[in-house]
Amino acid sequence: MLIRRPPDISSSEITEERFFNDRRSFLGGSVAAASFAITGPQGAAAQAGWPNKPVTIVIMYAAGGGTDVVMRQIGQEMAKAKGWTVEPINKPGAVGGIATNYVLSQPADGYTLLGAANFNKFVRVMGHTTSKTWEDWTLMQGGASLASWSVAEGSALKSFDDMVKFAKANPGRLTISTSGTGGIWHEVGMLVADKIGIKVKFVPYKGGKPATLAGLQGETMIAGGGVHEHIELLRTGQLRNLFHCGSKDIKLADGKVFPSIGTLVPSTKPLLPAGGTYNLMMRRSVPAAVQKQVTEAFVAAINSAAFKKTAESKFFEIEILTGEAADKKAAMLEAQTADLFNRYQEQIGAKVKTAKELGLPDPKDFDKWWPPKGYKPVGV
Repeated sequence: MLIRRPPDISSSEITEERFFNDRRSFLGGSVAAASFAITGPQGAAAQAGWPNKPVTIVIMYAAGGGTDVVMRQIGQEMAKAKGWTVEPINKPGAVGGIATNYVLSQPADGYTLLGAANFNKFVRVMGHTTSKTWEDWTLMQGGASLASWSVAEGSALKSFDDMVKFAKANPGRLTISTSGTGGIWHEVGMLVADKIGIKVKFVPYKGGKPATLAGLQGETMIAGGGVHEHIELLRTGQLRNLFHCGSKDIKLADGKVFPSIGTLVPSTKPLLPAGGTYNLMMRRSVPAAVQKQVTEAFVAAINSAAFKKTAESKFFEIEILTGEAADKKAAMLEAQTADLFNRYQEQIGAKVKTAKELGLPDPKDFDKWWPPKGYKPVGV
């Protein structure tokens, strides 16, 4: 594997963090700035047509978080499968809106892809873009993660019951970190808190990694995030899991058990599993032949032994969706988010778009609404 330094950026884009990331990349040590390439006959053959230059995956969240780590491995496995050079970069902000609008501003040639989560379902609801996923994007899903609430080893909250007791005695004082206001861990947190019957305070951070560290270091009482973001700290005992949003309890080989919220609060079972999905997205106007190659590379990456091993170790659920199945899920998730965010707008702290404004149905009417008028599957 050849590790290359990413292209230079303009001085207006240079930050202290980017400077040190680029320096470490030049020395060969930075995951945050690595590109992946495979040399040899397969790579030479691929250069005969498309692509004839590196393919960039623009990741919508910060380096080190769950989406970042997953999309980087997908990019690496795509490079191995096709002999391409794949360069991941991060453009966090606006719950994915900055990365989304950046990719939309680039030529529709397949060289700039969006490394996304949850089919971008928050971005239009929050008013950060007007782009409709099922009209403007070709969507691919690789798998899903499970939401998790964990506490530092020394926390006074020793169990789920301790947490509920504290929250009910002190409404709004239980603090939980999230990867950003309106993001997936915030959304799942609102759903769970509603089902449990407690009022909590969500504290936003810029990505899953800082949100996890906030709980570990005591900035918040609970680390919100995904099992995959907490698992290594859970294995070593630095964090203790209060619950996760899988459909059943997780049992480790050493005897540790992470309880499902469905076990603790049976009324939550219809919501499970709950967490984030990992998606690669490209502009729908990219030439069909290029779309076919990208889709093939993505499916090969998800089916690779290396990615399956990662999924197993981090408790991801692999589920590949492309074409109309992916479009339908994207629209359904956006309808659900629009409904939830409008019912709990005080939790979001900003005006959000209604389903009607977005041309979406009430979630209970979704199956009657799909496919929407004028919808055309990819390639039609």
